[in-house]
Amino acid sequence: MPESEEDKTLEKAVKAASLSERMEYFASHGWEVEELYSQQIEVPQKFDTAYDEYVQMQDKQGLPLRKYAGKAATLYVYEVKNYSPDDKKMLAELLVSDNIAIASMVYSEDCGSLRLSVS
Repeated sequence: MPESEEDKTLEKAVKAASLSERMEYFASHGWEVEELYSQQIEVPQKFDTAYDEYVQMQDKQGLPLRKYAGKAATLYVYEVKNYSPDDKKMLAELLVSDNIAIASMVYSEDCGSLRLSVS
């Protein structure tokens, strides 16, 4: 029986239910992070132009942000310990819904003047 697209998506899903799974996600891409806080959010139902770059970044990383439009999620924010270009404090975020990572990014604390994909 052929695999459905949903089965393929679930197979590639990045598990992020526990702190250790979330930390391993970043570590697997070379980032050393320390969790700062988390908060409950709702993913926007429609992505406006302000979200274009962010949504495209998630598509390139293979994370299913678009699929979770309008859904509840938890945003986890971390301090990056092993990278600070020009002495800028770097933060990492991981957006989790249904115990899987749906979006991630590394960015400078100064309102994101520097934005990087995690992978």
